[in-house]
Amino acid sequence: MQRGHNAIVNQQFGGQAEAYVSSATHSSGPDLERLADIAQAWAGATVLDLGCGGGHVSYTIAPHAEKVVASDLSQPMLDAVTAEAGRRGIANIETAQAAAEALPFADGEFDAVVCRMSAHHWQDLDAGLREARRVLKKGSPAIFIDVVSPDSPMLDTHLQAVEVLRDRSHVRDYRITEWSAALGRAGFDLTRVFIHTLPMEFASWVKRMRAPDDLVAAIRLLQTEASEEVREAFAIQDDGSFSIRIATFELTAS
Repeated sequence: MQRGHNAIVNQQFGGQAEAYVSSATHSSGPDLERLADIAQAWAGATVLDLGCGGGHVSYTIAPHAEKVVASDLSQPMLDAVTAEAGRRGIANIETAQAAAEALPFADGEFDAVVCRMSAHHWQDLDAGLREARRVLKKGSPAIFIDVVSPDSPMLDTHLQAVEVLRDRSHVRDYRITEWSAALGRAGFDLTRVFIHTLPMEFASWVKRMRAPDDLVAAIRLLQTEASEEVREAFAIQDDGSFSIRIATFELTAS
């Protein structure tokens, strides 16, 4: 039986909610540190954590905001966020199940929107960004954080290939130019972009998505047979560990 993309996303992430809550890769980083600094100016704000995953944006923002709404397609992921917020004694996080392309919120309901490591799973980037802009008050801040693909077609192809072999719900890691164009179309003004490099430890990377052994082997074959340029660009190690670039887009709703 064929399934839609959202069903695949739910299957991929529903059973791995706790893994994303506890993931060292997702629970730390210079992007979260910067977000914590920015959020200090959000006292009294209602903030949307769009595609919240394990909830690390919500936990970072909650001490500074009036309320955080953690939204995600996966209900098990939202349940894990609620449980973790309880363990941390955070009382101002609410959850809402929704696809990014069809948010159940009123126009201008939020004072800020943050989306971290989610958009590369969306069926329709433009639709999701339009929804994010719709629910955000004019002139208010938005922050999108995600993996970005290199401009080189060769490097881009390698990254997309290993991503989709590891995770069937992967759609695309967009280039910075693609991100900038899409954000502009949706009604966001780009203030600044910060880039940092994120090392990915191979064993935990594939385990987190329960990648089948044959697909893990296919990824390793792509890596070992890759050109010197590809291996250097992604800092591919002997055990398969590699590095990717993460972009933080700081924006204002126009």
